[in-house]
Amino acid sequence: MQRRTVLKLGAGAAALSLVSFGRAGLAAALPGSAGRKRLVVLFMRGAVDGLNLVVPYGDRAYYDGRPTIAIPRTAENGVIDLDGHFGLHPALRPLLPLWQEGGLAFVHACGSPDPTRSHFDAQDFMESGTPGVKATADGWMNRVLAALPGPHGPTEAVSLGPTLPRILSGRMTVANIPLGRAAANPLAIDRPAVAAAFDKLYAGDDSLSRTYRQSQEARKQLLGELQADMQMADNGAPPPNGFPDDAARLARLIQQDPTIRLAFLALGGWDTHVNQGAADGQLANHLQPLGQGLADFARALGPAWKDTVVLVVSEFGRTVRENGNGGTDHGHGNVLWVLGGGIRGGRVYGDWPGLSTDALYQGRDLAVTTDFRTPIAAVLERHLDLSDRQMEAVFPAMPRATRDLGQLVKA
Repeated sequence: MQRRTVLKLGAGAAALSLVSFGRAGLAAALPGSAGRKRLVVLFMRGAVDGLNLVVPYGDRAYYDGRPTIAIPRTAENGVIDLDGHFGLHPALRPLLPLWQEGGLAFVHACGSPDPTRSHFDAQDFMESGTPGVKATADGWMNRVLAALPGPHGPTEAVSLGPTLPRILSGRMTVANIPLGRAAANPLAIDRPAVAAAFDKLYAGDDSLSRTYRQSQEARKQLLGELQADMQMADNGAPPPNGFPDDAARLARLIQQDPTIRLAFLALGGWDTHVNQGAADGQLANHLQPLGQGLADFARALGPAWKDTVVLVVSEFGRTVRENGNGGTDHGHGNVLWVLGGGIRGGRVYGDWPGLSTDALYQGRDLAVTTDFRTPIAAVLERHLDLSDRQMEAVFPAMPRATRDLGQLVKA
């Protein structure tokens, strides 16, 4: 078997391993550290309706534009007041204790300065961290990993999902594992005969051989942790489906492997053009497991929560006015979530522009008054201790004057 043939098999050698490796190869695994700061990013793919998530119920224009899908002010299942102007969707009630404890904040009217309403382009720009620039080769989380002090181990950055996302692509090594019970399913390379052939093929001392062996070690380490987690959680019964289960599994992985510093996962289903619903319905049915999963994640981390920040992002928001199908169309400004034990929560940050017609972006959308990179930069600088020079490498095109979001993250 020749190496050229191997690289043509299926999706190639990288698909036969759950670890996506870069040109730099893998360094030795980092020693565990209970006090290691970490960042988790959750991407809501499809453009969630931030106006029905963190509801500007104090803005009359919100109700004028949404006669059937607005979250009511006073109904038993209505908006949960946060600060007298904004309120939480009732399906997110599990997150209320985090808000009250100061472990949850929102940045409203936040988003990309690029005007695109294309899901593909907007997600690409948000993951590359360079809005409007399609030529960026890597993702901003991979650049964060490169900026963090080394040595860098094989499980320092973890992506939960079927493929390595744009946000973590780049030269640094990232461990990629599927979600749910499929995460521990055997691959072709787990067959003894196939494994033996690959081990023989990559037995040399060249860079590719070393990277292959190191990626296999990283995969075995992660799968061992996942198998132990599943056995403890199952207790003879199948685990529940969906995000709460995946969030709990990620929490246990972090507890078992404190070398994990960056983690990413994504959820779909937020493109609500039809029958979006209000306090109940399609959007509410998606928000409930999301809120429950994040609340469970915070509790499951235990003491590690104080060293963790979670960012929840979506590519853009949705129109202020509902459409004729009881839904909303692609918009502009949105809401970004920040959770963690080291933030100053219990507050909605950002410059709220209002929803009056003359304040809307292109006459239809919530305007963007905070570049999405601004709160992320605050987390990177104050939580992960990145310097100005390192920040220039992570977000090279962002004006320095926009980086500070005040007191979002504790010093």
